[in-house]
Amino acid sequence: MKFVQPIRDKNVLNDFKKELLKISYRDYMLFTIGINTGLRIGDLLSLKVEDVRARTHIIITEQKTGKYKRFLINDMLRIEINKYIEGMRQEEYLFKSKKTDKPISRVQAYRILNKVADKLGIEEIGCHSMRKAFGYFHYQQYKDVAILQSIFNHSSPSITLRYIGIMDDNKDETIKDFYI
Repeated sequence: MKFVQPIRDKNVLNDFKKELLKISYRDYMLFTIGINTGLRIGDLLSLKVEDVRARTHIIITEQKTGKYKRFLINDMLRIEINKYIEGMRQEEYLFKSKKTDKPISRVQAYRILNKVADKLGIEEIGCHSMRKAFGYFHYQQYKDVAILQSIFNHSSPSITLRYIGIMDDNKDETIKDFYI
């Protein structure tokens, strides 16, 4: 399995969003919701319009863990979601395939993200990069690993810090000027 990294630069995140918007509004929204909720790709792809329309929270049972998850849809994300779902039916998947009434596959989501990553010259990108970017920027803003650990349902702070790339950053920082 390939280990992926978070996108650690807001300018790169914005470039990524711009490129996705050129391709498809659906793909842009997948990325936007992904980096703003930290949901796993399987949970994102299973979302329907009824899960987000006129709701304050996304409420799901995580596919991977079977755990209950309740995530606030903040005002900025609400604006984006409302614009996107306008005219969509309640039972429609948010990220519907262009060929069927089912959601796009995980493989298709991966291809979409990697196509843009290749264009922008970004390495180590996968579907989990959205979740990791959410965690990385949340940690940078609040410096509260306990809250992030709870959001991610991780068992320890060290797992969370390693997961979002903070441990890698710290290790790199100590090696950068180290020379014997």
